[in-house]
Amino acid sequence: MEGKGKGAVLLLHGLYGTPQQLQYIGRKLCVVGGYTVHIPNIQGYSVFDEAVPSGTTPWTYWSEQVEANFDLLRREHDQVSVAGLCIGANLALNLATRRSSDLHALCLYSAPLRYDGWNVTRMRWLKYLGYYTPFRYFVSLAERPPYGLKDERIRQWVATQMEKRGTSAIGSSRSPLKGVFETEKLMKSVRQNLHKIHAPTLIMHAVEDDLASPKNADQIEGGISSLQVRKVLLDNCYHIITMDFEKERVALESLAFIAQQSDRHDLKQRPKLRLAG
Repeated sequence: MEGKGKGAVLLLHGLYGTPQQLQYIGRKLCVVGGYTVHIPNIQGYSVFDEAVPSGTTPWTYWSEQVEANFDLLRREHDQVSVAGLCIGANLALNLATRRSSDLHALCLYSAPLRYDGWNVTRMRWLKYLGYYTPFRYFVSLAERPPYGLKDERIRQWVATQMEKRGTSAIGSSRSPLKGVFETEKLMKSVRQNLHKIHAPTLIMHAVEDDLASPKNADQIEGGISSLQVRKVLLDNCYHIITMDFEKERVALESLAFIAQQSDRHDLKQRPKLRLAG
């Protein structure tokens, strides 16, 4: 998506997800904000029309691709912000541990440092059965209601797509345990390096997040070293806040936060009048 040249935003969707997870936010950033928006396809992470994803790559390879996309945008734009949903937010955080000085703004949507939401109890026993044994190469987790969506209309649309095609706007109907295991390693790395992040950061999280509780947002807020931090808790959505009832607020908060960093930058660059004494 090409905006009016005000800057660029790199948007990162969730594991085994599609760019449609961020389509609404991306359109707002482009049309209303005037930003160039890029939602990349990450090999071994993104999926297109594949009910059970194959070819999962290590999380470090996902990270390398994110950084390459970030650098491509920086060649054409002085100000590049990065925003991510779920594990996409973790990839954004991981980038910020090394490149905070290059980031204009960091926007985190439903970032999990641990899977501790009210709909993930089923994963606790699988962690020991599958993560640390060869089972992780053969087992996949089926997506199930509410699919991270409180909006019943969109939830039904997603359920119908999954039933007919095995995939939907939010991604595949099954998540291989191999990929989930890679996300655990990524989250551990992020937890250990939060203090290295000093980019301006917007944290948005649902109070009723079914995958990751608001404790994750609190931990990020308390662990990063950023001087500019805004945390917003949302009352009327589940995990996929970029598609749910409060997607408009997510878009508006993102627009306002990124613009605020531009205003601060312009203020710093404004020539100062110095009078000789």
